[in-house]
Amino acid sequence: MPEPTSRREPASRRDVLRLAAVGGTVALTGALSPAVRAATSPKCDTDQAADKAADRAADRIVRSIERPRIPRRDFLITDHGDSINAAISAASAKGGGRVVVPPGTWTTGPIRLASHIDLHLAEGATLLFATDPNAYLPTVYSRWQGIELMNYSPLIYAYGEHDVCVTGKGVLDGQASTANWWAWKKQGDADFATFEASVNAGLPVARRDGTKYHFRPTFIEPYKCERVLIEGVTLRNSPFWHLHPTLCHDVTIRDVTVASTGPNTDGCDPESCDGVLIDGMSFDVGDDCVAIKSGRDADGRRVDVPCQNVVIQNSTFADGHGGITIGSEMTGGVREVYARDLTMTSTGLQAGHRLKTNSVRGGFIEGSHVWRVNVSAIGGPLLLIDFNYGEGNTGTYPPTVTDINLSHWTVAAATQGWDIAGYPTDPVGTVRLRDVTVTGPLTTANVATNSSDLRLTDVVIDGVPQ
Repeated sequence: MPEPTSRREPASRRDVLRLAAVGGTVALTGALSPAVRAATSPKCDTDQAADKAADRAADRIVRSIERPRIPRRDFLITDHGDSINAAISAASAKGGGRVVVPPGTWTTGPIRLASHIDLHLAEGATLLFATDPNAYLPTVYSRWQGIELMNYSPLIYAYGEHDVCVTGKGVLDGQASTANWWAWKKQGDADFATFEASVNAGLPVARRDGTKYHFRPTFIEPYKCERVLIEGVTLRNSPFWHLHPTLCHDVTIRDVTVASTGPNTDGCDPESCDGVLIDGMSFDVGDDCVAIKSGRDADGRRVDVPCQNVVIQNSTFADGHGGITIGSEMTGGVREVYARDLTMTSTGLQAGHRLKTNSVRGGFIEGSHVWRVNVSAIGGPLLLIDFNYGEGNTGTYPPTVTDINLSHWTVAAATQGWDIAGYPTDPVGTVRLRDVTVTGPLTTANVATNSSDLRLTDVVIDGVPQ
């Protein structure tokens, strides 16, 4: 399969239209940030101009995201020997349609989506996915922790398609447990260094065999797709990350429940995508709830595609390592993230807004805005910016992190307000906390180490202005 090209090539007409729609400019860096940064100047901090500017920017992104177009005809899997893939093939041969899984419990192996296909799970339908790794062969083009390779097929996969959907009120159960996929965690971690060394030595993607390294597949992975919709379903017990749109344009993920306690069971990880809406979600997971990514290390620099124009809204976060997370695989850069109207409910959530990177990853985070957040409880800091994640400061690619904004957070209980740690020669840039109220006392002192521009406005902790 052809390897994807970088989005940092000269702007296409599509790029220009996208950037004009969301930011009124065709600059490929900071397309929305000037308006938001202007609104957050000191003269505007006394009113809500920054929030209004962020709302307008987020609304423009939402309006610009195109929805899939699916023909209005149904194909029941029961008409095709209960085979979902056979029903998809039949629907695709006729130009597409809705492939319907009726109520009941059904077993399946990996599912391959095609253009103009909506895999629709009726209410009362449950899909149970096989746990035999051999069922997920032959390998397919994928990304594993930010590095491209040939790996076990995701449980639901599409490559280079357009207008693809997974919808309905049904349940998708990966059936992962410590008796199968999750038992690979320790060995996969141990294998990773050997794998990455071969990648850094120049091994082409077609020869990078993830099955040699205990690399678990993701649950739903549209790869290089346009106009993707995942709506209404419940996902549980993925072998690895649950939702992993990669190198996609125009992605809508709405009203999905994600529940799992397993290792690396991130909720939603858009990677190197442009135009993503994550709306009305419920997360209770064993790793990050939302983690925005863009490739890792040398392979991330080879692909060199940012993740940008992401809106997360109207969502609830229970257990997880981070609520709104960026990184650590952020080598291609992340810009223009807007997260609003969120609820965080659990001391099992280790951080509210978590940014993690190091000087091996490099890359940039420019323009992250998280506002109108109601926290009943959180088991860590509201804001965590960590330049010492993973390998720490052992590389030659110092990251850039700036224009990070938290506003209108109402917090009943948290252990820490902020924990910010850059490098002495590469400090964290501008960070703004505004209208943040923590009702009770903190148990851990706030930290800002190697942070060049921390601005606090109307921040009150346990009744004390900061």
